[in-house]
Amino acid sequence: MSLVYDLVKDRRVYSIDADKTVLEGARLMMEHNIGALPVMRNGELVGIFSERDIMNRVVAVGRMPGTTKISEVMTANPKTVSADETIEDCLFLMREFGFRHALIVSGKELKGLISLRDILVRYISQKEAEQRRMAV
Repeated sequence: MSLVYDLVKDRRVYSIDADKTVLEGARLMMEHNIGALPVMRNGELVGIFSERDIMNRVVAVGRMPGTTKISEVMTANPKTVSADETIEDCLFLMREFGFRHALIVSGKELKGLISLRDILVRYISQKEAEQRRMAV
């Protein structure tokens, strides 16, 4: 069984400070082609900010992204998965709570962020490898 952290261990983790604006967060996500950001305050994880937060809590209600703070619209106290959690258990948690992104931690240390896309890409790669082995 593969561990969830193995999928993202070689990837840089981008995060944003809770006092930054939604506009700054959106630009950071666009610049790095990512759909969510861990939110930090004084070096501690305090939330997650996603594209869904932008649409539902900013755009749809008419808030101004240039003046709205991330802390006002983020998902506070997010559920996390341990770095030694299996991919299957992480997927169960994501499905159970309707997450598209999950934060990976080791104790209190942020280790990474995984998306449903990461899991899907891995699954497809495994299936393709199986098909190649069977074709030989």
